[in-house]
Amino acid sequence: MDNCFQGYLTGGVSSDPSGSITAPDVKLNLGGEFIKESSATTFLRQRGYGWLLEVEDDDPEDNKPLLEELDIDLKDIYYKIRCVLMPMPSLGFNRQVVRDNPDFWGPLAVVLFFSMISLYGQFKVVSWIITIWIFGSLTIFLLARVLGGEVAYGQVLGVIGYSLLPLIVIAPVLLVVGSFEVVSTLIKLFGVFWAAYSAASLLVGEEFKTKKPLLIYPIFLLYIYFLSLYTGV
Repeated sequence: MDNCFQGYLTGGVSSDPSGSITAPDVKLNLGGEFIKESSATTFLRQRGYGWLLEVEDDDPEDNKPLLEELDIDLKDIYYKIRCVLMPMPSLGFNRQVVRDNPDFWGPLAVVLFFSMISLYGQFKVVSWIITIWIFGSLTIFLLARVLGGEVAYGQVLGVIGYSLLPLIVIAPVLLVVGSFEVVSTLIKLFGVFWAAYSAASLLVGEEFKTKKPLLIYPIFLLYIYFLSLYTGV
């Protein structure tokens, strides 16, 4: 009787007297390698919370360079700067790219740079220049549309911003010849004509026909105002 009872114990019941239940071995196949899951991982999967353990694959789109993320093309900006500073058709630049492919960061950088050289201790000039750039471009845009031009506000904003470059170029010259009033005045006029010509040659197309002066004149006045903010007149 005792032998039968002992046989029952050894044959029917586990030899582990602690009474604990061993978790099943669960293995994941990751890339050909089997990785043993822990008891906590198995518990979560059995309860339907396995999604908490999922790891998303890296998206290649999230690894773009910062300049690409911000849509900044330095080569394109450099080419547009050359188109504005050298507006003569004989040089062979495709100047229409400044109007047809507008961007924001290039003109903004030009306007901010012009604002910085216009400071001279009066920080309010920066906000004025940016305000005149935005609303002056809006005025030119509305006038161009009224006159029958097919141009977008973004195009006008870009062209007006880039065309401030001639005023930036003459700024150091004015510092040198500032004491010579006649020479200084001629250089200022040259800079304004240069900037106005660069902008007008891009914005004033053949669709305006005989109405070109109605758009060229306010562009010229806009750059005179920009220059007055720089000189403090």
